[in-house]
Amino acid sequence: MALLIEPKDAYRGTRRDLHPPLPTTFMKPRILLADDDPDLLEAVARLLEADFEVIASVKDGQALIEAAETLIPDLIVTDIFMPRLSGFHAVRRIKTDRPDARAIFLTVHTDSAFVDEAKKVGASAYVIKQCIPSDLIPAIREALRGPMTAFRPRKNPGRNS
Repeated sequence: MALLIEPKDAYRGTRRDLHPPLPTTFMKPRILLADDDPDLLEAVARLLEADFEVIASVKDGQALIEAAETLIPDLIVTDIFMPRLSGFHAVRRIKTDRPDARAIFLTVHTDSAFVDEAKKVGASAYVIKQCIPSDLIPAIREALRGPMTAFRPRKNPGRNS
C-alpha cells in the first residue's frame, strides 16, 4: 500500500492548519471469497490479486457470515451451494446487519430462478463459473461502482451445468 502524506509543516500559518488534508491512500478493494472448492478459491484469489486484496477465503456459509462481520469487506464473492449455510442465506443475513454490503454470486447454475433469487437477496452480480476468466473482474468493478448492475449470465441461461 502506498501512502502519500504531505509534510507536517506544509500548512503551518494557514487556515488549513486546523484541518490538514487527510492522507491519500491507494488501497485495493477488499474482497472476501466463499466456496467449498479449495482449488477454485485458490484460482480466483490468484486471478484477483493484481487488482484486489483478497482478505480471506472461507469454505461455508456460516464462516462467510462470521468473516464478513469481522473483516467488513468491500465485496463478497460467494458460491450458492456450500456446507452449513447456502450463499443465499449467508448474504441475506449479512445484508440484514449491513444493507450496503455488496455480493457477487459465483456459480455453475444458469437457470433464471437462481438469478432471480440472487436479485431478491440483493446481490450486485451473478457470474457463471465457466465465465470467470472473462466476466469476474468486470463484474467486480461494476459491483463496486453501484448496486445490481452486472446480471448478465452468458452460458445458456435456463440450463444447469
